[in-house]
Amino acid sequence: MTLEAFADTIIPGQKRYVDDHAIAGVECDGGAVAAGAVELLEHPAGGIAPALDTIVVELNEYAESWAHDHNVSLDGGLPAFVALTFEGRSAVVQELTDPAHPEKQMWVGAALFCNMAFDSAAHLSTAEALSASHPGLTAMRFDRPDPDGLWRYTDFSYGRQLANPHPNTTATGSPS
Repeated sequence: MTLEAFADTIIPGQKRYVDDHAIAGVECDGGAVAAGAVELLEHPAGGIAPALDTIVVELNEYAESWAHDHNVSLDGGLPAFVALTFEGRSAVVQELTDPAHPEKQMWVGAALFCNMAFDSAAHLSTAEALSASHPGLTAMRFDRPDPDGLWRYTDFSYGRQLANPHPNTTATGSPS
């Protein structure tokens, strides 16, 4: 729940259900959580998964300290970071990612994973993400592949062809 609340603070999204405490619900579309941020954070290839338990403990400790310093009462039935309002969560994340914070690299790294999940669906194949209406790729209007699963673009991004394909390029676009 704490990791979901962190991801939702980085890229907010819509609540999944009425009593969803992790998602603040400040947006009406899917955010980082719906995009799979927690799955990406937990993916072994990212290298951050072994530190997640520590990240959760520290994030809740920072949230408790922030709440104490700002005279904010927390719901004791929830993890401290989850119990904060969206504004409180944002303030904690802003402090943790401040250039002067001694652990900035860890918090910025965790935030980058949340962005990667939303911006590129790094934990999924692009075709799979698009077929599941991935919220980030959908928001960016990422083009869907042709029926055969390949992307082909008839328009050149610079408005003109910059180079001719190599003569040994196959019909599927692979160099020989």
